[in-house]
Amino acid sequence: MVGVVWTIQTEAQTITGPLGEQFTRRVLAEKLSDPWEVTYGPDNCLWITEARGYRVSRLNPTTGARQVVLDLSKNREFPRYDKIPDSVDGGKPWPQGGLMGLALHPQLLTGKPYVYLTYIYRFAGANQPGKGSAPNYGGNFFTTRLVRYEYDARAQTLSRPLILCDTIPGSNDHNAGRLLIAPVAGRNYLFYSVGDLGAGQFENGGRPNHAQSRVSYEGKVLRFHTEPDADQASFDQWIPNDNPFSANRQSAVWSLGHRNAQGLAYAVVGGTGRLYASEHGAFSDDEVNLIERGKNYGHPLVLGFADGNYNGLAAAASEHASLPGRWHTTYPTISSEKANAALIGSSYRNPLASLYPLSNQFLTTVLDRTRAHTPDEPTWNSEAPSSLAVYTSTTIPGWQNSLLIPALKKGKLIRLKLNDQGTSVASDTLMYFRGPVRYRDLAISPDGATLYLATDSATVTSGPSEEAPKGTACQGCIIEFRYVGGGLATTPPPAGKRVVSPEKALQEATALVQRLKPNDQRVKRAGLPAAQQPIFDLLLKPTLTAEEKAQAQRNAPALLAGLRQQ
Repeated sequence: MVGVVWTIQTEAQTITGPLGEQFTRRVLAEKLSDPWEVTYGPDNCLWITEARGYRVSRLNPTTGARQVVLDLSKNREFPRYDKIPDSVDGGKPWPQGGLMGLALHPQLLTGKPYVYLTYIYRFAGANQPGKGSAPNYGGNFFTTRLVRYEYDARAQTLSRPLILCDTIPGSNDHNAGRLLIAPVAGRNYLFYSVGDLGAGQFENGGRPNHAQSRVSYEGKVLRFHTEPDADQASFDQWIPNDNPFSANRQSAVWSLGHRNAQGLAYAVVGGTGRLYASEHGAFSDDEVNLIERGKNYGHPLVLGFADGNYNGLAAAASEHASLPGRWHTTYPTISSEKANAALIGSSYRNPLASLYPLSNQFLTTVLDRTRAHTPDEPTWNSEAPSSLAVYTSTTIPGWQNSLLIPALKKGKLIRLKLNDQGTSVASDTLMYFRGPVRYRDLAISPDGATLYLATDSATVTSGPSEEAPKGTACQGCIIEFRYVGGGLATTPPPAGKRVVSPEKALQEATALVQRLKPNDQRVKRAGLPAAQQPIFDLLLKPTLTAEEKAQAQRNAPALLAGLRQQ
């Protein structure tokens, strides 16, 4: 036991949801060192991991008492590069995450006191000069460890570590890192998501991407035992013999073709247990997937649905001409998403939902300007889904069997209502708890009345999630949202495609453009197709001639659609 901290906010605020739901908001803890995981335990406490602090804590949600039960900082074989000036350490990177996933055995207090953790413990470049990265943007190579601890409820400590796997590849980007216990055929297993390690973008732009390789753990969902089997080799004991790719040698791979699945959740919907994942998209197409044994989710050959919006493009682009291909990246250029899905075959799965599936025209503009490294690189809409939970309670009207997705960009909790079978999304996208924060994880109380959201300490990470709410508030917090009433008994179904008249489109586009600050106007303009940019310029004028107004009105629907993509 390292210490007890009292950080409860006694005064609660009231917040109204989009369908009239009333919640009180209260900060239970703050100034944590990037809380990554928050899990509601069978001891009625919140279990929290701190990604940069490498600490595991228990937080009493009633009193606010927080107790550190494990400090893993000495198990990290590299220093806090994020706290060391680049002039001293050569600019060495901090891994995305650090201490990441946590899962509690369902029988934690009744005979199986097991707590499972994953953390990055080694950096291959720690003793190398400079950044310690491979040459020519070849990547930053870290290694992740999956460990089982035993919880001593009397001493309130974790001890007796047992390593399940210590060869999971890691990076400074796209480690995913979510851990979950879920049943298959009535038996509990441990699932762990591993990202594609950013292979193909930024400092890893020259690193080969292995999301499609069955023999690599990169870009996968893995499955392990919660207790060892009778295999002779010690690490093989933790890998189920019936995993889908274990024919030639033991493999923990359960599914493949993932980019950065930071959310894993299990729920029984319509009488069937299902495993869901939320996943970061590239320039668009954040995904929600239904994870099945041995199935392939397409990355980096298909992004979002196999709908062709990435045809001729790739999952990244760079200005580094020394890197391969048209887009200067090891991500492959996608000739046809539909053809790639057909090539993968019957194991390919489209997502249940894809957020912001932007047009090929807009995405081409983004990649062109990124490759050219222009000062007017456009922005784009995405959510950066950082976790996932399934709300199965009846407590909040209309919420039963909803996917809840915390988002790093634009500070919100997204709700998507599932159909009765849990196999598709049956509602519009609903947004809750907007604020200048980066939501990292979510826990739900057993009665369904209270949601607990963790927020990042840092304001940005890497990649498409780099955009963050300005003036980030409540850094490193655990925030309680308690339902107190209101709401609709049913969730509205998806609305039909909105048709906007040219007159209305001109009015909306003008208001949007004129609200922008000068620098934002420049960036938004750069993100539009060339034909729309003169119309954008017209809307900045204080008055228009009759001819200019007619021209703007004719082109306003297309301009408004282009602006909404950003």
